[in-house]
Amino acid sequence: MKKKLTCILLVDDDLPTNFINERVLKKIDCTEKIMAVQGGFEALEYLKSTDKENHPQPDLIFLDINMPGMNGWEFLENYTHLEETQKSKAIVVMLTTSLNPDERDKAKDIPQISGYLNKPLFKDGVMDILKEKFPEYV
Repeated sequence: MKKKLTCILLVDDDLPTNFINERVLKKIDCTEKIMAVQGGFEALEYLKSTDKENHPQPDLIFLDINMPGMNGWEFLENYTHLEETQKSKAIVVMLTTSLNPDERDKAKDIPQISGYLNKPLFKDGVMDILKEKFPEYV
């Protein structure tokens, strides 16, 4: 890696999945900070935080689709209403275990979504996103 992203935000209600995803990201060594939250509400609170030392704005958000309380689609709806400084310029990549092609098609129609991966994360999938969306870092 030439240089690292400032922060990657993992949004998934499943602790083991967050653990695996963090390990993959640490092995790639592509970011200064990895933050994991357990749902859409917590992700919105993270993004709204004014404590940028402990809550830096993410460059990349990996967002689970199926979560209780607020799913990935509902998070994105709320995300669009955040102030521009709260949204940062994050690239949002949807994560799912679903084989439903309708979800992938729906994701293509939402401008905030820049990619769609099956979970858990794998090095090749992350590297493809980094090469496409952050070529200056790879």
